[in-house]
Amino acid sequence: MFSGIVEETGIVKKIVREGENYHFTLSCSFVKNLKIDQSLAHNGVCLTVVDLTDDTYTVTAIAETLQKTNLGFWKIGDKVNLERSMRPESLLDGHIVQGHVDQTAVCTKIEEADGSWYFTFEYDRSKGNLTVEKGSVSVNGVSLTVVNSKENSFQVAIIPYTYQITNFHAFDVGTTVNLEFDIIGKYITKIVNQYLTNLKIG
Repeated sequence: MFSGIVEETGIVKKIVREGENYHFTLSCSFVKNLKIDQSLAHNGVCLTVVDLTDDTYTVTAIAETLQKTNLGFWKIGDKVNLERSMRPESLLDGHIVQGHVDQTAVCTKIEEADGSWYFTFEYDRSKGNLTVEKGSVSVNGVSLTVVNSKENSFQVAIIPYTYQITNFHAFDVGTTVNLEFDIIGKYITKIVNQYLTNLKIG
């Protein structure tokens, strides 16, 4: 379980393909505090630490993870948003983020607004996900508030601190990002869709 408050960006140091799996080796400032089997969010994707050295750690992504996320686009030197899992006594500063990415989206517009930035993202609505105005969404693991919610797109406003501490400053138009939609919204959507399906059957 995560909160969507990114601790820092890690750097991809090595990528090894083994069958359909990819092993990613990264560096970050808290490597010495990690342990094998620990969960860590990478651009919002919950991955397990499988190997450690003095200054790097390794995680493995399976085929399904690569298909649903932007991990397959990673290159050596890329910056990745990192967040360790929440402790029971932690404050929930963002929103409930499971680390289970629903789908990807593409950045279609970046606007500077007197010290902050507005990013617009478009996604495939046919997958059944949606945003609501002032609702929560996780973009590359960052807990954000939706503005200008439309059928297949939305905007988020990024303050200077978030812009610098996360990999948002590396985004361009065309950048692919990971989306995790609000868990409460997903449950409500499923319940409503099931209710409508039952009405049609009845």
